[in-house]
Amino acid sequence: MLTKDQIKHFEIHGYLVVDNVLDDALIDRIRREYHSRLDGLCAGWGIVGDSFEDKLIKAYKAGHDWFQPLDISLPGDRIQSDTPMHFGPAVFDMITSPRLLDMVQSLIGPEITSNPIQHVRIKPPQDTLNKDEIRAHVGGTDWHQDRGVAHKEADQTDMITVWLAITDATVENGCLQVAAPENHLLPHCPQRQTAIADGYIDTAKAKPLPVKSGGAVIFHPMTPHASLANASDNIRWSFDLRFNKTGQPTGRAHFPDFIARSMAHPETQLRDWRHWRAMWEDARAKLAETAHIDIHRWDANAPVCA
Repeated sequence: MLTKDQIKHFEIHGYLVVDNVLDDALIDRIRREYHSRLDGLCAGWGIVGDSFEDKLIKAYKAGHDWFQPLDISLPGDRIQSDTPMHFGPAVFDMITSPRLLDMVQSLIGPEITSNPIQHVRIKPPQDTLNKDEIRAHVGGTDWHQDRGVAHKEADQTDMITVWLAITDATVENGCLQVAAPENHLLPHCPQRQTAIADGYIDTAKAKPLPVKSGGAVIFHPMTPHASLANASDNIRWSFDLRFNKTGQPTGRAHFPDFIARSMAHPETQLRDWRHWRAMWEDARAKLAETAHIDIHRWDANAPVCA
């Protein structure tokens, strides 16, 4: 559980950095799970490399999309019946790890739903990316509030974001940065991603948030944040997870959520990663046959976005 001082810091500043959330054994399992997944992709692409990082960059330069096959979500664009995604046991154990859920419980209570707004973020060095790369999960992340990238139905939902570092996140390799928390939702615009409209926050006062591998940065959904560019020679790898109070809207109702912890009804907790994977496979099949549902709500033609 978080201490009283940690909870107070979160309530005042809208964020909290916590070390040693994931243990080395779990991080190693996550790495091995992703290494195996990438090896399979590269075998099909004819990509050979000396390491996970080497294969990742070679595949990117060859024009192969590894992001969506490695992501723990469906994309925001049109979904097909064969849209790739990744849901494995190590990632499920990360999302449901007791230490992580203890922290979440300290902030939103013991009835916890794993929110489907979640992503892996594996960011190669900036100078290896194509000039036209616009995906925030691969390149830089623009300033935004996490409330702003959910549907309006979740504007009153008790929700937090937990950003987990798999590699060390430093200023050089593109750690997160935070601005002063807001008490209301700022206007956002569809830019490289859904981003706060120009002029609404003072980015000159932004505070970088470096964190070691296994650590976490926790955000209130109203706290503006972004990432720095990866100016290092290595990848920066993290997971972006969200949790909300069970029974409240997730802000992305067409994607599946699950109960990660319940003190009142422990029998409702999801405990099998295969069921988690099947939920996403079922959602993919259904969404492939229906009209596209936009994951964002902001209009690029709004005056504030001009």
